[in-house]
Amino acid sequence: GSKSTNYPNTIRNTVEAANRDDERSTRSNPTMTIADGTVAATQSHIPPLGNHPSVAELQHTAAPGEENGNGDHRHLFPNIRRMLLRAPEKKGQKQHPLDWGMPGELTAEECDVYMKFRDEVEKRGGLFRTTVYCFGEEEGEPYALCRWLRARKFKYNDVITMVEEATQVRAEPRAKDFYPDPVAALGCDQSVYIQQYPQLYSGNAKNGAPLFISKPGILNVDAMECITTLDGIVKYHWYMMHHDFNMRLKKMKETNPEFCRFECVCILDLEHLTTAQLGSRALAIIKQQTAIDSVCFPETLSRMVIVNAPRFFSLSWKLIKGWIDQRTANKIEIISSKSAWKKRLLELVDEDQLPSDYGGKSENTNVSLMKEAPGGMSRQHTELVTIRKHASHTFDVAAGEKVSISVYVTSTEGFTFELRDAKVKHGEPLFKSVNIVHKGTAKDHPTRSTITPEGQFIEGPCSVKVRVDSKSGMMQSDKTLLVFSVFPTSN
Repeated sequence: GSKSTNYPNTIRNTVEAANRDDERSTRSNPTMTIADGTVAATQSHIPPLGNHPSVAELQHTAAPGEENGNGDHRHLFPNIRRMLLRAPEKKGQKQHPLDWGMPGELTAEECDVYMKFRDEVEKRGGLFRTTVYCFGEEEGEPYALCRWLRARKFKYNDVITMVEEATQVRAEPRAKDFYPDPVAALGCDQSVYIQQYPQLYSGNAKNGAPLFISKPGILNVDAMECITTLDGIVKYHWYMMHHDFNMRLKKMKETNPEFCRFECVCILDLEHLTTAQLGSRALAIIKQQTAIDSVCFPETLSRMVIVNAPRFFSLSWKLIKGWIDQRTANKIEIISSKSAWKKRLLELVDEDQLPSDYGGKSENTNVSLMKEAPGGMSRQHTELVTIRKHASHTFDVAAGEKVSISVYVTSTEGFTFELRDAKVKHGEPLFKSVNIVHKGTAKDHPTRSTITPEGQFIEGPCSVKVRVDSKSGMMQSDKTLLVFSVFPTSN
């Protein structure tokens, strides 16, 4: 099979191997407690900027003239070790679990592994080195190397195996420049995709890490299958990590050169989540994304707070927890109480950086998400329509607005779409009816087409009725996604 079909299995094997490793350092396992619907680490900890040695202090590259002999830098190793080792004055102090494995917090044994790994990275160079520095040189050597070492508990052979497998997993996406065009990756507009699976970056946490908010409680898998494929979702995830997240990290680094923990703080909002949304198709999406991150972007989660979790989620969490390593799982807090999670979020994120719908004073996430829509659009609405023989949906257009309507279809039998004024009985169609058929295969992106003539709009005030007739038999149920793109009439 091709690499594109095989690499998820490689990822899963790697994740499963990590999960089988039961030798967990006590420093990386904070005690978990469950009380009042809350699961949290007994100690909350987001290291402030500058809490660890600075980038300048940890600069390992020898200056011109400092080489010993023929480019040998080994005489500098004592200085490097002193920067990496846990400070003598901290002896006897309890190390916080989230400081474990960080530069300036290593034991002598861990420092030995670091130096060995460092030599191997520089010796191999090429794709092996590029994999390790997946966010570029800006992250800095000590922080980039320690991310990979922490992911495999400083077990040298396991780290080398992980980098080799990550290099293989990255091969096809790398050849495509990690899919720099999100629309091409998905096969649909980002704004349409995000309405089915709302997620966005919004500001930064107190430690400088980008704040990422995901709302799987609104996840609509049926609608997602109308507009893209699992392959498209995976490609979009590569885009998000290599182009979007990476850009945000580098921007923060430019703003504050001491920012060196290339991680994110995540809010996972499970409001409106139902058991039906956690079926095999939804879990397949989560599993693919988690597997890629576990192998190719290790140790990039600073903290995750899961809010509005329904009671049944504890069972699903046990399953999902099996896909991630224990150290990552220990960074995740589940808080059901609204007052409790608002308080916790404000401990992690400044008020002016936290969206207003999560207890802060920054822009509401629903407003921010709408900014993903194409320029000039005032609002956009999507509607999933299920058709056995025929179905319809009515959409209201206000005065001062105009709307264009497009559809996504996967049916190879096709549909007929007709537009009418819902308030005029037995009126004539607004435009000539349109027949749309998906001419690709199940592996291809769904077919997108407009049902309002190109360049034409329906102006309000009015109610537009979209009638859909299926060309499949009565025994078959098909789905299509309607997209209503609304603009001010002044445009």
